[in-house]
Amino acid sequence: MCVVPIDDSRRMLSLAVVLAVLAGYVDALGFITLGGFFVAFMSGNLTRFSVGFAEGTWAHALTAAAVIAVFVLGTVLGAVIVHLTDRRNLPVKTTVLAAVSSLLLAGSLAASLDASTVAVGAMLLAMGAENSFFQRDGEVTVGLTYMTGALVKMGHRLAGAMFGGSPWAWLRHFALWIGLVVGAITGTLAHRWVGLEALWFAAVPATALTLLVHRTVDRATPRPQSS
Repeated sequence: MCVVPIDDSRRMLSLAVVLAVLAGYVDALGFITLGGFFVAFMSGNLTRFSVGFAEGTWAHALTAAAVIAVFVLGTVLGAVIVHLTDRRNLPVKTTVLAAVSSLLLAGSLAASLDASTVAVGAMLLAMGAENSFFQRDGEVTVGLTYMTGALVKMGHRLAGAMFGGSPWAWLRHFALWIGLVVGAITGTLAHRWVGLEALWFAAVPATALTLLVHRTVDRATPRPQSS
């Protein structure tokens, strides 16, 4: 799936990168916990499902299918939140992030109680919902948990620069990609330190980010007056 170029606003680009870091961090925790399945990057899980199905390794195929299904539920949740909050003239981005933060907090609590299955379920829902943060007119304009599109766009911008285009346009897509990488490395190191309870280090900052977005983005964005 391709990623539409990010809004020119530096604030929105910064938020996108921060959320990509969050996605990479959570994905690394999920990948380690599930033994090679992803909680944010579904293309990898689809490949694992297909290989497992073809080879008859049903445990792998069923695990991948379950993970994908829960992630899709998360995307549905995010889209529903956007739809309902927009109709009620409420701050959309704050509400989406509040849902993501709540799910990560619930997952952190479950991890602390050694309920890893519940924790992973909450992580999957959170990562699915996060992709609705940059939703416009029913379409996701910036992918936050998958970077293939960002790499494709980066390559296109580099090619464009060779033929007179902007020499720096590729950097916005590279920033998303490097954000996911930094998050994944950090998540791996944190898991090595405290295990799945490292999810707290994602949930608490995500909650703080929700408050920051409410104060600096949604409050600063004029809402249409209801008739």
